[in-house]
Amino acid sequence: MFDTLSGKLTGVLDRLRGRGRLDEADVAEALREVRLALLDADVALPVVRDFIAQVRERAATAEVMESVTPGQQVIKIVNDALVEALGGAGAVPLNLNAPAPIPMLVVGLQGSGKTTTAGKLALRLSRRDRRRVLLASLDTQRPAAQLQLAQLAQSAGVPSLPIVAGQTPVEIARRAMDTGRREGFDLVILDTAGRLSIDQPLMDEVKAIRAATEPVETLLVVDAMTGQDAVNTARAFNEALGVTGIVLTRMDGDARGGAALSMRAITGAPIKLTGTGERIDALADFHPERVASRILGLGDVVSLVEKAAETIDEEEAEELAAKMMKGRFTLDDYAKQLKQIGRMGSLSGILGMLPGIGKIKDQIENANLDTAILKRQAAIIGSMTRKERVTPDIIKASRKKRIAAGSGTSVQEVNKLLKQFDDLAGMMKRMSRLGQKGLMRHGIGALLPGRRQTWH
Repeated sequence: MFDTLSGKLTGVLDRLRGRGRLDEADVAEALREVRLALLDADVALPVVRDFIAQVRERAATAEVMESVTPGQQVIKIVNDALVEALGGAGAVPLNLNAPAPIPMLVVGLQGSGKTTTAGKLALRLSRRDRRRVLLASLDTQRPAAQLQLAQLAQSAGVPSLPIVAGQTPVEIARRAMDTGRREGFDLVILDTAGRLSIDQPLMDEVKAIRAATEPVETLLVVDAMTGQDAVNTARAFNEALGVTGIVLTRMDGDARGGAALSMRAITGAPIKLTGTGERIDALADFHPERVASRILGLGDVVSLVEKAAETIDEEEAEELAAKMMKGRFTLDDYAKQLKQIGRMGSLSGILGMLPGIGKIKDQIENANLDTAILKRQAAIIGSMTRKERVTPDIIKASRKKRIAAGSGTSVQEVNKLLKQFDDLAGMMKRMSRLGQKGLMRHGIGALLPGRRQTWH
């Protein structure tokens, strides 16, 4: 997300960073470009005006203009203004501080990912917060909507309210809350019906459900890809219901990011969670300061470390590291490594969290980094015999054809995998010969192929 906006803003700010001194004309020109970048990213006009006015006021001070590093000062001002526009420092957690069962209302338009988000939310609250969660579909409008939520509940490992034909959404909501009280649930997630557009019957229905259940959280699910329409949807729902938090879905697909930058200013409600993929566990806290850092090309290493901690098997990782240091690295180990990386999400998403990656964004896109590549490579390794995985040197032309046919790939792809593994294995051997002290003395460059070895 934010690729387009990030590319333009980092370009503007890099030019400022390179200046020894700044005058008002320099700042005015930079702010004009920032304004155009924000508008192009589909940020709401009132939000853009406030943002530019705020940055101009702070940047025009003598303290900034006469600073030794004025460009860096302006970048910090832009970063701080972005954080404020996105909601201020720190993630805003879901309110779980209420008597059980806590009613949680999920609202939004049809196609926004509302029902899928309800399932993701149930998994997150049961697994991470150790809460007993009941899922209930109040959607009597869309065919099979209740069955869809029941299937999601099964995937999340939580119960769903049994379907009773002929009940109204308000009746289902009351039955869900009664079941929650009677069976000792901590939370009841109420998935409401959506419409293709905002209409009065929809608003009347969710108002009646809200009055019957008095939810602690009313979460509005909006699709980040719809840009300005998402902002208009948020405004309408907030005026009718008083939204307590926003869940932005398809955050991994919107290159502009205008919806995220507009939400807080337009509704006053914080973005609490973001959908970051199709998997049922792809739901993340929204950290304004981390998002601002990524927009400005400064990376988001904290989120990367957190993602790794959540998805990587520590014992398996330590075992792999030990093998690497000894130079004993097989294709089986390589397959395990691919699997661990795949659990973290898309490769371009992972790389997007690294500082300065925006400057080589085009090369990354041209490299076509995708988890599908990891799956194809895993399939290639899976088509090999045990002997071939341990001693890949025996894999010649006829074996390559057999492996390619068995994995549904090409001989060229098999060759590419073997070359990558050979390079990695070579690096592992050099690492084992260097040892920890040698690596510290000679640096990472000593691991590169063709480097003259001078250690003993």
